[in-house]
Amino acid sequence: MRRFRASPLTGDSVLAGVLTLGSVAFILGVTDDTLAGWRGFPALDMRDPNPGSLLLAVSITLSVAFRRRWPFLLLVLTLVPELVLDVFHFNPGLSGVADMILLYTVAAYRGLALSVVAALFSAAAYLATVALSWDRYTWADHAVVAALIALCWVIGRSVRLRRAYLSELVDRADRLERAREADTRAARAEERSRIARELHDVVAHHVSVMTVQAAAARKMLDKDLKVAEDALTAIEQMGRTAMSEMRNIVGVLRTDGPAERAPQPGMHDLPSLVEQMREAGLRTQLWLEGEQQQLPPGVDLAAYRLVQEALTNSLRHAGPAARAWVTVRQEPGELTVHVEDDGREGEPKTPGSTGNPGKGHGLLGIRERVALYGGVLRIGPRTGGGFEVRAKFPLKDRFPLKD
Repeated sequence: MRRFRASPLTGDSVLAGVLTLGSVAFILGVTDDTLAGWRGFPALDMRDPNPGSLLLAVSITLSVAFRRRWPFLLLVLTLVPELVLDVFHFNPGLSGVADMILLYTVAAYRGLALSVVAALFSAAAYLATVALSWDRYTWADHAVVAALIALCWVIGRSVRLRRAYLSELVDRADRLERAREADTRAARAEERSRIARELHDVVAHHVSVMTVQAAAARKMLDKDLKVAEDALTAIEQMGRTAMSEMRNIVGVLRTDGPAERAPQPGMHDLPSLVEQMREAGLRTQLWLEGEQQQLPPGVDLAAYRLVQEALTNSLRHAGPAARAWVTVRQEPGELTVHVEDDGREGEPKTPGSTGNPGKGHGLLGIRERVALYGGVLRIGPRTGGGFEVRAKFPLKDRFPLKD
């Protein structure tokens, strides 16, 4: 069966061969006297077969081997030998079965218009055949032939429609599979981007603080060992904190088991963040305005990372004598986060400075975070000198406050 399905010509050739053998056996074994002896079959006055009539009958049944290539053409061409056999009163054998097979093939493998033409042509060919000897047939014979023509056409159209329906189902499944794969790739890309932002925020903040502390410890080694020791202790604690946060973030990438889920930092961690910046040498003040309610997790993390990145940039770029202010104002429908410093461009940069704080992956990540939650972000120079970062997150409707 697999071979026949893989090569339709092979299966059609076998069908044509069986049909031809049956037709030849019917022609040689059934005579006019035999039919006359069967109840319901009048004498048809058929002539004995000869090589010419056998060749014509065989040509009709053998045409079934190519039924899927030229079904309509073969249906038309087989009319000629059938008319010749009927005119000279030779037994046509199973040529009628071959005609039904060709009609079915046209209906099953060709369009609606051509299949209708084939059905009408089959009916016309039958009428042309019986016109030569109308008295041989009854109205019951005509009804049976008409029913067979209609049945072959209906079965062929049903097979074609079912095949088209199954093909559409396969195509739809393929499209859904491709869409699912595209969604999966997009989700993976988004997750990688999120993890990259988290890693950047953690690494940039802690490494910047550790760099400033290391510079201070190096300067105080010869002057005050106690201060240098405190700076080194702060570096150690900062390094452990950074490793812990990085382990929590990278844990989601592991495939050998479920990742450990640790609470993400949020706005409630701002006092400790400000204290870290003060210990690193950046004089930072924090103001919390409005009624402090629980924020949606995404907005909570995005606002915290924004403050963390802004203070890290102030520490790296604003200068050793700079001051920073963090203002968080929470209103019923909006959360405003404002981070500013009074650094001057002419002041020397701290170790690890990389230039303009308005450029880099950190601030790009901030823009993405704020845009993700429908917020508005402003980054640029501050009036009177320094730099500021201001973001507004909508809380009403999209992110309602929790009780």
